[in-house]
Amino acid sequence: MDVGFIGLGRMGRAMAARLVAAGHRVRVWNRSPEAARSVEGAEPVESAAEAFSGDAAITMLADDAALRAVTIEGGLLDSGRRPGVHVGMSTISVALAKELAAVHERAGVAYISAPVFGRPDAADKGALNIIAAGDDAAITRVQPLFDAMGTKTWRFGTEPEKANAVKLAGNFMLVAAIEAMGEAAAFAEGHGVAGADLLEMLTGTLFAAPVYKNYSAMIMEGRYEPPGFTVRLGLKDVRLALAAGEASNVPMPFASVLRDNLLDAIAHGDGDIDLAGLATVAARRSGR
Repeated sequence: MDVGFIGLGRMGRAMAARLVAAGHRVRVWNRSPEAARSVEGAEPVESAAEAFSGDAAITMLADDAALRAVTIEGGLLDSGRRPGVHVGMSTISVALAKELAAVHERAGVAYISAPVFGRPDAADKGALNIIAAGDDAAITRVQPLFDAMGTKTWRFGTEPEKANAVKLAGNFMLVAAIEAMGEAAAFAEGHGVAGADLLEMLTGTLFAAPVYKNYSAMIMEGRYEPPGFTVRLGLKDVRLALAAGEASNVPMPFASVLRDNLLDAIAHGDGDIDLAGLATVAARRSGR
């Protein structure tokens, strides 16, 4: 397929590289041109408009502001070149996803929300879980792209914003898991038990799941750099979940606790370390 790819952070670069490796023609654009040149086998283009064409265009940008600036304010849907399908893979608000769906419908361009679960190492291996929502036929058309980037595509209906709701729910649970491990480790330390020993036992028994195993290993080792996903981005996603909860009258009291603890980490200079570093908040509060 002829694919445009917009947004080449750590995740975007890895995902674009997987598409190249699968034999797709991939045109890439990023605000910093050197990032576009770093994807071997891809074709750097001079503007987002040049990438927003072909069989499909994928956006993988940092947040609502970046995606809005490039797509809506950047006038991509008003240009002569437009893709068959726009696949939005960024983690964005439910509200923006709804707006994008409406804007694309007026422009006559199919829009799919397809955020992903997985860190950069999973993206490197093509092992992402892709959460897709939108027109069924459009999803089927771009399934070969999803197959190159992920191990499974999970479909959540025809309304694109549902995929974003699922992504925010999952990230809320992920941050909550890290907070729970941090507090449990600090509690154990307070009673003379090594936090690392506690987490090793629990993640080998009651909590033997990838999110607990992977993040507990980072917590036990104090390995927070280089970050795969930062504390600052975790705060962004928890705030998005809180906003979406408020919009649908769904209280999320623990999300408020997570927001405050993430702010605590950032206030202590830890905004750009890995999200696993949230565990340091509980340790610091307990004097450890």
